[in-house]
Amino acid sequence: MIWLLIVRDVRRAWTGGGAVFPVAFFLLACILFPFGVGPDRELLARIGGGVIWAAALLAALLPVERLVSPDADAGVLDQIAVRGGSLVEVAAAKMIAHWISFGPPLMLAAVVASGLLGIDAATLGAIELGLLVGTPGLAALAVATSALVAGLRGASSVAGLVMLPLAVPLLIFGAGSIEGGEGALKLLGAVTLLLMVGAPVVAAAAIRVGRE
Repeated sequence: MIWLLIVRDVRRAWTGGGAVFPVAFFLLACILFPFGVGPDRELLARIGGGVIWAAALLAALLPVERLVSPDADAGVLDQIAVRGGSLVEVAAAKMIAHWISFGPPLMLAAVVASGLLGIDAATLGAIELGLLVGTPGLAALAVATSALVAGLRGASSVAGLVMLPLAVPLLIFGAGSIEGGEGALKLLGAVTLLLMVGAPVVAAAAIRVGRE
């Protein structure tokens, strides 16, 4: 059942725009940033890594409202629970599906963004490695946030208030891994691992409370 949920959610993300809009927003943010700080190539290259991480974090917010609410509103989660399915496994499947539809496209878009920001190949390699380690944490946090705000009025606004503070460690260690080296990357990996383990449990608990 888990693999069926993953395939279904990935297909829904690509057909419903849930995978395209975050990447488009990410690229738009990276395109607009040089207009705000000026054409200084050295400045852009120096801060470009942080810009990419900040844009990735904001892009991760876009599909949050659509990760859990559609299934909750349609009664899919109720049916799974009634049939004895594990809501933790359902949340884990959604986390994996969200990363598949969000992480790799974002990493490809980062190559384009690096050209716009004048980032060299070595720095781009560090950014891509950081995104590879950190985007699963963003996906996990997005699923947990989506479950927490499911059914609330103005869920998208509330999701931003919930997710952004919790994602600050990912942003700090992700941007720090570009120049901070192995130490910051290990801390990024530790935060990601913590989120990947804890987020399905939190999401399942939130879904269970929402059903009562």
